[in-house]
Amino acid sequence: MKTIFSGIQPSGTLTLGNYLGAMTHFVDLQDDHNCYFCIVDEHAITVPQDRLELRKNIKSLAALYLASGIDPDKSTLFIQSEVPAHTQLGWMLQCVSYIGELERMTQFKDKSKGGKEAVSSGLLTYPPLMASDILLYQTDIVPVGDDQKQHLELTRNLAQRFNNKYNDIFTVPEVRIPKEGARIMSLQDPLKKMSKSDSNQKAYISMLDDEKKITKKIKSAVTDSEGVVKYDKENKPGVSNLLTIESVCRGVSIKELEKKYEDKGYGDFKAGVAEAVVNILTPIQERYEQLIDSEELDAILDQGADKASFKADKMLAKAKKAMGLGRVKKKK
Repeated sequence: MKTIFSGIQPSGTLTLGNYLGAMTHFVDLQDDHNCYFCIVDEHAITVPQDRLELRKNIKSLAALYLASGIDPDKSTLFIQSEVPAHTQLGWMLQCVSYIGELERMTQFKDKSKGGKEAVSSGLLTYPPLMASDILLYQTDIVPVGDDQKQHLELTRNLAQRFNNKYNDIFTVPEVRIPKEGARIMSLQDPLKKMSKSDSNQKAYISMLDDEKKITKKIKSAVTDSEGVVKYDKENKPGVSNLLTIESVCRGVSIKELEKKYEDKGYGDFKAGVAEAVVNILTPIQERYEQLIDSEELDAILDQGADKASFKADKMLAKAKKAMGLGRVKKKK
């Protein structure tokens, strides 16, 4: 059974894009893979955070994972900062990383455009921490979006460099980019990915938006003046995005949807998309409400931290031994 690792930052409520592009795949993967799902709160602090809001977001994200179908009996769900091995191995991997390769990371370059004086050093050095997240669990597969592919290539490079220089202990992970539904686009600018950090709240659907909000946002989604429901990503990106959303939510093909809306206008089309989104998010929201302030959620996260620590501590000990850190204890 292959091992999968995935980490999501607790920086606001997940969007419909996160759910359709990642969460649904995670639920399927846990049946025949050994899965670790990590709330990477230490990555979140590379930019300023309100401490109370961060704590709220951590628990909210954990509840959304579970409400979406992650089963704690099949998978390990845990919070990164509750497993100290992540930061310990992260420092060790910083010491085998080169400043040049870290400065070439696209996200660092983008966020430091205004000058590096006011940029956290964590933005430069968090890729080795991300590598440690993955390598601690002998991860075979990391499902990611296109925007994280560069960081995963660095993880592979660091694993190979460590293995060649010290000892062959790390599994070099494979990058897997989901195809169907992997890129749900903004409702207001269908040329860019739907994002929870978008300043325009009409551009994304939160997983916790109620029916009224969802319907309103989809009604105001950008389409075109043609009035024809047809998939054409280049010429009709807005319509194509809505077709993708309904297709994935209902589990039907885009061809079937084109036929369904053949003689109908965008009003009927958007109403159908909204209905599909509401139908898929409502049961998740109901389960979320049961979990968010429950002892059950805390018990699952405690169990997850214990399971993750047991595995991570073993790999950390191997890495320390390989680098020559600490003492070699004599066997009695």
